[in-house]
Amino acid sequence: MDTFECTCERCHLRTLFFRHISKNEIRSICTQKVEHNYEKGDVILREGDPIKNFLYLKEGLVKLSRTTGDDKEQIISFAKPFDFVSLLSVFSSDSFHYTVTAIEDSTTCELDLGQVKEIARENGVFTLDLMTRVSEATDRIILDNLEIKQKHLHGRVAYVLLFFADKVYNRDDFELPISRKEIAEYIGMTTENVIRTLSEFKKDKIIRIFGKEIDITDRERLVSISLHG
Repeated sequence: MDTFECTCERCHLRTLFFRHISKNEIRSICTQKVEHNYEKGDVILREGDPIKNFLYLKEGLVKLSRTTGDDKEQIISFAKPFDFVSLLSVFSSDSFHYTVTAIEDSTTCELDLGQVKEIARENGVFTLDLMTRVSEATDRIILDNLEIKQKHLHGRVAYVLLFFADKVYNRDDFELPISRKEIAEYIGMTTENVIRTLSEFKKDKIIRIFGKEIDITDRERLVSISLHG
C-alpha cells in the first residue's frame, strides 16, 4: 500500500458530495485528506477495525464481505469508483461490520471522520446529502441481495455477469475480477454449480470464456435468463 497527500482541486469527490460546503470547510478537510494505493488482493480494512476515517473509492474495484459463524466468507456487495465504502457503518458503530478487499488495483480517499461529523452538525444541507448517500448505499445492497435471492442458479450467475458488464466495465467483453468461488460466495451457491453454469452458458454460445476473460455473445438470452432464471 502506498500513501500520499493530494489536493482537492478538481476532485470528483467535491462535486459529488461536498458541493454544499464552504471553501473554508473543504480546505479544512483537504489539509488532512490522504489517498492510499492498494494492489489487487490487499485488505483495505477488516471487520472489527475501529472507524476513524470516511472512506471513498476513487479508482478500482473492491468487495465488501463478512465472516460467517462457520468461518466462511460471505460477499455482501461490490463497490466501484465514486462509492463511499464506509457509509454502512460510519454513523452507527465504532467499528466496521465488514471487510473491504481490493479485487483490482484501487485508490481510496480517506477523510477525517471527526471533521466530516463536525461539518454535518453545522451544515443541514450537507447532512441531508450525507443521509441521502447512506440511504442509497443501503438500498442498493438490500435490493441487489433480494433480487439475487429471487432467482434460480442460472439467473443468479447471469445477473453477476451483467452486473460487471453493465455497471462496472460498460462493455460485453471483460476480465472477470473475481474467482468462481467468490461468485458462489456472493450468490449463495456452490463453486461447482457456478463452474457448471458458466460451462453451460459457453456451450449454448451465450458467452465465450478464455480463462478469466468473459465475452457476452448473446446478450438478449443472458438478460432473459437473468430476468426469468
